[in-house]
Amino acid sequence: MMLITVIVLLTSSCTEFALLSSGAGIAVSQNAYAKAYSGIDILTIINTEKDIKTHAYEAFKKEEDEHK
Repeated sequence: MMLITVIVLLTSSCTEFALLSSGAGIAVSQNAYAKAYSGIDILTIINTEKDIKTHAYEAFKKEEDEHK
């Protein structure tokens, strides 16, 4: 919860705030793995503007295209 508060205070863009608020499931989830994934996913979105699933999908598509 403190991490979210710090990130919100450090960001000033509305888009980043919307992305952060969509990841508010960190505080709700009781599973440690889900919390870790959500936290890493939020940081990935902030840094690259893409989530982890999008990165994985693009890597898969690139590899698939190379094998054709």
